[in-house]
Amino acid sequence: MADAPPSRRRRRDCAVLPLPDTVALVLQGGGALGSYQAGVIEGLEANDIEIDWVAGISIGAINAALIAGNPPETRLAALHAFWDKLGSSLPSFPLFGSTQEREFVHEWSAGFVALTGVPGFFTPRLVQPQFATPGTPGAVSYYDTSPLEATLDELVDWNLVNDGPVRLSVGAVDIESGNFRFFDTARDRIDARHIMASGALPPGFAPVEIEGRYWWDGGLVSNTPLTHLLEHQDGEMLVFQIDLFPSSAALPKTIMDVIAREKEIRFSSRTRQVSQMAMHERGEREAIRDLLDLLPPKLRHSREARTLARFAADKPLNLVQLIYRANAWEGGSRDYEFSARTMREHWAAGHYAVTHAKANAEIVAENIATGKSAAFDLALSAAPAPPPNSATMKEAI
Repeated sequence: MADAPPSRRRRRDCAVLPLPDTVALVLQGGGALGSYQAGVIEGLEANDIEIDWVAGISIGAINAALIAGNPPETRLAALHAFWDKLGSSLPSFPLFGSTQEREFVHEWSAGFVALTGVPGFFTPRLVQPQFATPGTPGAVSYYDTSPLEATLDELVDWNLVNDGPVRLSVGAVDIESGNFRFFDTARDRIDARHIMASGALPPGFAPVEIEGRYWWDGGLVSNTPLTHLLEHQDGEMLVFQIDLFPSSAALPKTIMDVIAREKEIRFSSRTRQVSQMAMHERGEREAIRDLLDLLPPKLRHSREARTLARFAADKPLNLVQLIYRANAWEGGSRDYEFSARTMREHWAAGHYAVTHAKANAEIVAENIATGKSAAFDLALSAAPAPPPNSATMKEAI
């Protein structure tokens, strides 16, 4: 299989956007917050936006496998089945509108998960790691994730994952070397092990063995797969990047705020850094192309100029960022609070994010139609964040 995303190589129009060569979905890790991604997926499908390539880390890898491993007509049913199963063991208490009350129920639910596990995902080990035989999975983790393997095999068609139209990429970290890599259906045969490796966050979950190597959660190195997509981009691309942790937030006032904010910074900073760097580099390449256009023909066709032109070649990229904004009652345990009520709220928030983005779709559509590149955070503003101004770059040169 060629190392390139499946692409229809024609502009596909839908009700919202003119779709370019490749439409990609980038799914960050974030545990229970992953139901927000499911809501976004539902919103995209409701607007007939086809996905050609999906890349994920951790819970994003699980959602990605559910997308790639199901045809469009059963995709949402598979996502619902997965997330309904995860929230099936937690009771739903009546709520009366108080933020303090909701925060208490939220923390109680997270504590219940820590003690009992999550159906279809993980269960606590009967023997604590300190008392387990060294070198066994029980000695290096607090939970057993074998239920997740059964759930994935039930809900994902692995033949469709590997031979179907949607390219799948999931990131994991080699424990011994510390190297980060993507398992990609463009060159690998992916099964449940690869998805579980991408979500094997220590010390909760044990590493996953694949062909003699042991792997941990890819979020330990980078919580966004965007870099992988950019390194293998081979045509016009529209990327929906679904972030579960915002990069900016208010100053913490309580210890729970501190725990929550620490996770946000740890898991979001790399995401924003990658997207900003991608746009900055595109601005630099645009400045080089503009400068080459100003050269007289003899210089423009010189060997050195042709070499520089190859380095400066670019394919249009439009990056739409949809970022989950936590509620006031969600603290540092939001990534492992798997209650059905919270799941439904996250799901609804994801669907609403697409509806909000749709209201500003004209700006993205214009960029796609004119072959420009830009990053859009439509949750904050309708205005794009373009690459650095090429005129300013030329002045700097």
